[in-house]
Amino acid sequence: MPAKKSVLPARRKKKDPVLEKWAKEYARALIVSAHPDDAEFLCGGTIAMLCDLGLEVTLCVATSGDKGTRDFTIRQQELAATREAETRAACRALGVKHTVFWGMPDGFLEEGHELRGMVVRLIRTLKPDLMITWDGFRAGFNHTDHRVIGRAVRDALYPAAHDPHYYAELAQQGIGPHRTAELLMAGAHDPDYHVDVEPYLERKAEAIACHASQVENRSKDEILNTWLQAGKRNRERRKQTGFDHAESFRRIEFRRPAGAPGTPPAKRTR
Repeated sequence: MPAKKSVLPARRKKKDPVLEKWAKEYARALIVSAHPDDAEFLCGGTIAMLCDLGLEVTLCVATSGDKGTRDFTIRQQELAATREAETRAACRALGVKHTVFWGMPDGFLEEGHELRGMVVRLIRTLKPDLMITWDGFRAGFNHTDHRVIGRAVRDALYPAAHDPHYYAELAQQGIGPHRTAELLMAGAHDPDYHVDVEPYLERKAEAIACHASQVENRSKDEILNTWLQAGKRNRERRKQTGFDHAESFRRIEFRRPAGAPGTPPAKRTR
């Protein structure tokens, strides 16, 4: 694979070794969310940045979002179709090329080997270097689907996706093990990594505005101006993250020993 051209934001005052690593060494990213619009709100700026860094980004949405409304007159099937169309439009705004919709009922994700196996299949098929999902382990109130999908992804990554004896039927289908290098858990109570998304706020706002059924048809400019004003006032957030506008994650790195099952071949860096 030819070396990728770095497109890190020119405004950044100091180098971030994590972003440098993503730009130089990673080829693919996979975001797995519970509902349509989860990813855009949680990490839309980070997704836009990954796309600009040259990574091939895929978004997988587990549920159809068929219950995300207060409108009693709309049928669940209609809402699900609307929300899929909104997600596709949001992905175009962010630069995401690939989308996967599992279409499971909103509010009924179940933690177990079946869902974990679906994630394992996705990981082994797409072979991401970096993944983003919900923090399914955080304390406090959280939507059941957020908890379930976050835990399913975490458990799929270690050890199931890279252990050839987990879900052996996949190997029989030619879908071998894969080791992902890194996981970002969004919505964490105690995040330890922050991404400066100010250069991507406009695209994030455009993506969220695509979810008209969820934001009461607010425009991109309305959403963006709200964030800009909040960023000026929120000194505590700036102190915690180091940025006026940040997306925060709990970051986990996984070992990829040379020659181990599912370890990608070493990539040439610049």
